[in-house]
Amino acid sequence: MKSIKPFITRRNFHQKMGLGLGALAFNNLLFTQGKGAGIAHQQKKLGIALVGLGNYSSGQLGPALQETSHCHLAGVVTGTPAKEKEWAEKYNIPTTNIYNYNNFDQIADNPDIDIVYVVLPNAMHAEYTIRAAEAGKHVICEKPMAVSVAECQQMIEACRQADVKLGIGYRLHSEPFNQEVMRIGQAEMFGKVLFINSSAGYKMGDNWDQWRLKMDLAGGGALMNMGIYAIQAALYTVGTNPIAVTAQEFKTMPEKFKEVDETITMQLEFPEGAIASLHTSHNAQMNRLYVAAEDGFAELQPMSSYRGLTGRTHEGKMNFPEVNQQAQQMDDFALHVLEGKPNKVPGEMGLRDMRIIEAVYESIASGKTIPLNMG
Repeated sequence: MKSIKPFITRRNFHQKMGLGLGALAFNNLLFTQGKGAGIAHQQKKLGIALVGLGNYSSGQLGPALQETSHCHLAGVVTGTPAKEKEWAEKYNIPTTNIYNYNNFDQIADNPDIDIVYVVLPNAMHAEYTIRAAEAGKHVICEKPMAVSVAECQQMIEACRQADVKLGIGYRLHSEPFNQEVMRIGQAEMFGKVLFINSSAGYKMGDNWDQWRLKMDLAGGGALMNMGIYAIQAALYTVGTNPIAVTAQEFKTMPEKFKEVDETITMQLEFPEGAIASLHTSHNAQMNRLYVAAEDGFAELQPMSSYRGLTGRTHEGKMNFPEVNQQAQQMDDFALHVLEGKPNKVPGEMGLRDMRIIEAVYESIASGKTIPLNMG
C-alpha cells in the first residue's frame, strides 16, 4: 500500500516544474454568506473560482462556465502573472477576484466567490480543498480526490467542520449516455449484470518532464488519471461496491514511466457475482464500456471523451443529445448548494474510489487478491 506523503506546496510545484452549480426563477434573489465576507450579498448565480489555470481549466472549465445556468466564472487563482492578464481580458474578471498562491486565503473575504474548483496536480488537492473550506467556500475538487485515503478523510472532515459542500469532478455522472448505463445496470433492465469490461487510457506525449510522470505530484500514473474512469464505470453500472480486487501492472516504456504506473489491468468482484475486467494506460488509446447482463448488453464507445460519445444495446442505438459535460457537472453541484438537490459526486465517493485505488496498488505489490470492506 502506498505511503502517505505530505502536501505539495505551490512553491514546491513551481520548483519542480519550472512554471511560472427545478432551476430557481431568476426574479428570486439568492442570499449567500461567505465566511469573513461580513454582510450577505445577492446574486442569481453562484460564483466559481478556478484554482489552477492549466489545460483543463483553459480548454474545458473556463469555456464551460460561459454555458452554465446556475453558476458563473467569478475568479481565478494562478501563479503566473501572464495568465492573470489573459483571463481577466478574456472573461472580464475584475482584478479583485484574481488571486495567486500567496494571497489565496484572502478569498474568504470575497463575497463574489461561492465555490472554489481545485484544478491542481493531484498531490495539491487536499491542501487547497482544506484551505478553501476554511475560507468558507464550497469546493469542487478535480479527480482523483487526493493521493491517499488519509487525505480524502481530512478533506471531508474539513468541509464538514466548515459546513460547506464538497463535490468531486466526476463529469460522467452528468452525461446522458453514462446515465443511461447507470439506469440499465442498477435497475436490471436487462437482468442482472454479469460482466463489465471497461477501459480508459491514452498515449501520453513526448514531454517527459510533465507533472503526471512525477510520483510526488501525481501520486500515481495512469490508474490515478484514467483508471479511475474504468473503476467508476464498473461501480456505477452495478450500483454496489466491490468486495475484492486483483491487479497487474505492465510497462512497455520503463524509463519514461519509471516513477509511476504506465499500464494496469484490474479485476473487481461484486457481492452479487458480477465481475469487472478493467484496463488503463498512459501508453495506449482505450475508451470503452461494455456491460453484459442476463438478457442483453449495453456498450459505450467512446465512454469518457468530452464529446462524441456513442452507445448501443442489443435493442439498438442509444440516442441522446450531446451536452457540455463540464457545464452540466458544475450546474448540478450548484443546484446541490442552492436547492439541496442530491450531490451526485460527494467527497465520500472520492474516498471510496481512493480505497479501491490503494487496494489496486497493494494487489500489484503483493501479487494477491485484496479483500475490500467498503462499509
